[in-house]
Amino acid sequence: MYQVIARKYRPQSFADVVNQEHVKTTLENAIAQNRIAHGYIFSGQRGTGKTTVARILARCLNCVNGPTNKPCGVCASCLEIAAGGSVDVIEIDAASNRGINEMRELRENVRYQPARDRYKVFIIDEAHQITNEAFNALLKTIEEPPAWAVFMLCTTEAHKIPATIASRCQHFSFRSVDFEDLVARMAWICEQEGITADAEALSVLAQAGEGSVRDSLSALDQAIACCGDTLQAAEVRALLGAFSLDALGHVSQALVAGMADGPAARMLEVVNELERNGQNLQHFSRELARYFRNLLVAKIAGGDTRLIAASAAERQKLAQIAALFTEEDLTRYLQLSLDLFRDLQFSLQPRFHLELGLLRMVQAGHLVSIEEALAGIGGERAKPAPTTHNPSPTTHNPPAAPTTHNPSPTTHNPPAAPTTHNPSPITHHPPAAKPAPDPQPPAPGPSSWRDKLHASLMELGMEFTADAIEHSEIIEANGELRFTTPKEFSIAMREADINQAVRQIAGKPLKIKITIGDVAEQQRVAAPPAAQADDVSRRALENPEVQHFRDLFGGEVRTVRNLKE
Repeated sequence: MYQVIARKYRPQSFADVVNQEHVKTTLENAIAQNRIAHGYIFSGQRGTGKTTVARILARCLNCVNGPTNKPCGVCASCLEIAAGGSVDVIEIDAASNRGINEMRELRENVRYQPARDRYKVFIIDEAHQITNEAFNALLKTIEEPPAWAVFMLCTTEAHKIPATIASRCQHFSFRSVDFEDLVARMAWICEQEGITADAEALSVLAQAGEGSVRDSLSALDQAIACCGDTLQAAEVRALLGAFSLDALGHVSQALVAGMADGPAARMLEVVNELERNGQNLQHFSRELARYFRNLLVAKIAGGDTRLIAASAAERQKLAQIAALFTEEDLTRYLQLSLDLFRDLQFSLQPRFHLELGLLRMVQAGHLVSIEEALAGIGGERAKPAPTTHNPSPTTHNPPAAPTTHNPSPTTHNPPAAPTTHNPSPITHHPPAAKPAPDPQPPAPGPSSWRDKLHASLMELGMEFTADAIEHSEIIEANGELRFTTPKEFSIAMREADINQAVRQIAGKPLKIKITIGDVAEQQRVAAPPAAQADDVSRRALENPEVQHFRDLFGGEVRTVRNLKE
């Protein structure tokens, strides 16, 4: 009867275990020094050898030559343990035997000495699924077992083992298997089986295992059944649903071009091709995140790094692609791809989410960092300096333009005469900071506001409100109109009516604040701070850098605060 590769080539000694040197060395030394513990916890991701090491340790303890770190493999005990039929080595699947009754039965079984072997070994797989009550029933037995009993708890979630149990056992954390070691192991197995496989095909199989030896060997078994004695990378990828660098490279090519001309249509074509070929869009988004992670690592650590689980040729190709991007770009794309994968977990329209996520990546290529934008403020202000050799253009300094045609500056602008020998536009930049016309009309002053509001309200037929405005004090500060109105006119002061008139005057609504009280008292208390705030706001908004920042980013300045206060 056929036996799958993962079972056929299961390690039978510590020397055969791949990439768990810290575990093997400790257990071998413990056996050699006869310092065998009564409880062990083997934790780690799936397929890294936890149950295999437990069986090997059981063989080492019960071998006819033992305890030894090199079991003979031919005695009855070694053969029965390898076959899973030993009476004194009991394997329990805690996923289906997790209750208190099963643990009580195990506790009763511990009391009896081994039938033939030296130790009675209990291997409990998926131990984290045992209930708290069952653990409590087992607690005293694990703490003080008979001299012949050894417990080995194997789990993928060590944090679920109660601290009372973990503190009574020796804990070994199994690591994921290195990519190169896994490829070498599969190459050796292929040689034993008479299979021809190129390095790229083995690389695809190792990537599918994600550090798990059993998963990689299961994929190898599947590939042999599909492709026969010769394994090709393209066929293996098609079998496992993996994506090649060329397929994922379509996205990076669109992003490189997207920085220049934004070909978002190429991204939509990528999604359409995936949909037509029946590819899993969620799996594609996961592979895309892995792809950008590898590009980022290649950008930082180079193409020869061991941090990328890929063949040497693939690493070099990743390094070439990564050279087209900056670290900031790749970091941004990695974050977007992770967000996309998260959204696709619960999406009812995965195609729409994938299209939207890829388009966001294209748009992210056009973003400018805040540091570059702020640096551009000073750069653009200093930009007119090279034009000093040609003092005639009026676009940079319109007030000084007449002086280039008339050497007598006193007839046009006497104060500007000293500037004829130094036409640097930087010295004249503050008064000419806003050469472009303002699409909004200039805000009127307090007295002007009263007159214009009165006229506008009369035009709108609101005579009572106009009369109230006439007797009110008006102050404008930070985009807000503050009205102080006597009590007898409070009924006529309706914010909606006033805002209608304000919109007619200024072309946009302003924030309205109405205070009912004595006008003279309000002027005495509120006028000095308001006037001071207006002066601070005026000086801040007239600053050329602030004006250029507002032209660049837009927005509205709501509050100006003096940092020295």
